[in-house]
Amino acid sequence: MHRSRVFGLFIDTPLAEADAAATFWSAALGAPARPVPGEEEFIQLHGAVPGFSVDVQAIDGPARHHLDIETDDVPAERARLIGLGAEVVADKDGFTTLRAPGGHLVCVVPVQSDRALFDADHRTWP
Repeated sequence: MHRSRVFGLFIDTPLAEADAAATFWSAALGAPARPVPGEEEFIQLHGAVPGFSVDVQAIDGPARHHLDIETDDVPAERARLIGLGAEVVADKDGFTTLRAPGGHLVCVVPVQSDRALFDADHRTWP
């Protein structure tokens, strides 16, 4: 058995437009934009949705959105989602990017949130 939960929504934005996107989304959501220390490609929209991470992520590519699902067992969650029809796009450093049916991206990541939040707000899978 393993556990998982939706950790966050990432507003993937071409690098040249990331600062403008962060300014827009910060004002639109009433959430202060804060760079993530040590991860310069991320700008967190602090408090946009309580218990849920919302970030602008600077990427090399077209604008899109993706979800991160955090889990206490990345291989098991990856296998579960592949069984539901997702396909692997990339697997790097314990993080897996999948393409769900319909073309949307979803990343499977180790637990990123506060452990108490994860423990209180997860789903358990066989």
